[in-house]
Amino acid sequence: MSYTPERQRSAALAEHGSRALSSAILIGSVTAVMWLLEAFDSASDGWFDRFGITPRDIGDLPDIFTAPFMHGGFGHLMANTVPFVVLGFVAAARGIAKFLVASLIVIVVGGLGVWFTGSGNTLGSSILIFGFFGYLVGRGIFERRALDIGIAVVVVAVYGTMLLGVLPGDPGISWQGHLFGLVGGVLGAFFLRRSRDASSA
Repeated sequence: MSYTPERQRSAALAEHGSRALSSAILIGSVTAVMWLLEAFDSASDGWFDRFGITPRDIGDLPDIFTAPFMHGGFGHLMANTVPFVVLGFVAAARGIAKFLVASLIVIVVGGLGVWFTGSGNTLGSSILIFGFFGYLVGRGIFERRALDIGIAVVVVAVYGTMLLGVLPGDPGISWQGHLFGLVGGVLGAFFLRRSRDASSA
């Protein structure tokens, strides 16, 4: 059975709607978990802060996987929530499977970067936020599709000033987490890009 242009458009809209819903549920769930963890952390007088990254401590290496979901207080979490939700949703909406792999790359690259070069206990979703930024901009560069380029341009226009965060400054802010999270996002976009053969098929 052949599909009319109207049916094709309807199918495409349904697929986009399904992706958007899945992305919203995923990012909303992770955000809720981060708020729940911070509530427990606040009630336990900072007990969860031990799951941040302690640089060059071999026994602390597994904490590169927990640190991005912990925060140093509700103020820290509130500052990170909006960019995490916005950039995370847009990144996930480009494909959940690739988003999850890209997030893992960001966590590993960002976490190891902090572990090797950091100067104090580091935690917070800024690693992921800068990673999502790098991933979305990287997709625009490596995929070279109009939609991805457009998204990259908008992301830079809205959140481009956050790139100042990769420079050393406030000793209480981990510029290393920002820098290596960004690098992880760009690497994720590069490794997960479509092959040229697949794109021309």
